Amino acid sequence: MEKLIYAADDEQDILDVIQDFLQNAGFAVRTFPTGDQLFEAFRKKPCDLVILDIMMPGTDGLTVCKQLRSISNVPIVILTAKESETDHMRGFMLGGDDYLIKPFSPSLLVVRIKALLRRIEMAQPAAVQTRFFGDLTFSESDHTVTCKNKELSLSMTEFSLLGCLMEHTGVAVSRNELLDRVWGIEADDIETRVTDETVRRIRQKLKNCGSKVKIAAVWGYGYKLEDENE
Repeated sequence: MEKLIYAADDEQDILDVIQDFLQNAGFAVRTFPTGDQLFEAFRKKPCDLVILDIMMPGTDGLTVCKQLRSISNVPIVILTAKESETDHMRGFMLGGDDYLIKPFSPSLLVVRIKALLRRIEMAQPAAVQTRFFGDLTFSESDHTVTCKNKELSLSMTEFSLLGCLMEHTGVAVSRNELLDRVWGIEADDIETRVTDETVRRIRQKLKNCGSKVKIAAVWGYGYKLEDENE
C-alpha cells in the first residue's frame, strides 16, 4: 500500500511541486493551504508523514507540529524560509524530525522522506526485539521504551536514536554513525547539531521519568549510554 503524505504551505506553487515529485516517487499526497486544515484532516485520517511550512495563515507550522506531536509520533518534515538557527532548533524541540530551508531541491525532499520512512520499516520487529539497560526496557516489537513501568513518549527520531545507543551500551557511538543510522543520510547532508538536539530531548524525557540512565557526550566524537547505578 502506498504511503500517504500530508503537506501544508501557503504557496500553491510549492505545494504543486511537492505533490508532483512525491507522486512520481510513488506516494499518495494531500495538500493544504494552512496548518489548521492539515491538522483537522490528520485527526480524521492520520497519514504516514507530514510536511509543514513554518509561516502560514492561522496557526503557524511550529505550533501545528507541537499539536501533532501531542497525539501522534508521525514523522514531520519542517520547511522554513528563515535561516536562523533558532527556527531550526525550535522545530526539533517541538518534535520535528527533519527540516529543509527554502528554496529547496524537490529531489532532496524525496530523499529525506524516503529516509524517514525507511527508519520506520527498520524499527519493525527484528531478531532482537527487547533490550534492557539500567532501568530502561526498549521494545522493538511494541515500539516502546519504558522506565520503571512508565512509558516514555518518544518521537520516531528519538526512538531510533535511543535504539542505536541501546545496541551499543557502554560504548561510544559517533555522530556520523547516528546520522547514518537514524536519518539514513550522509553526515555532510545534515548538520550534526540535529543529533545533539535530539539527544537533548531524550535526556530531558529520561530526567522527567526519573531514569538513572544518562546519555553521556564523548567530546569530539559522539555519545554513549551510562547507568548511574553502576
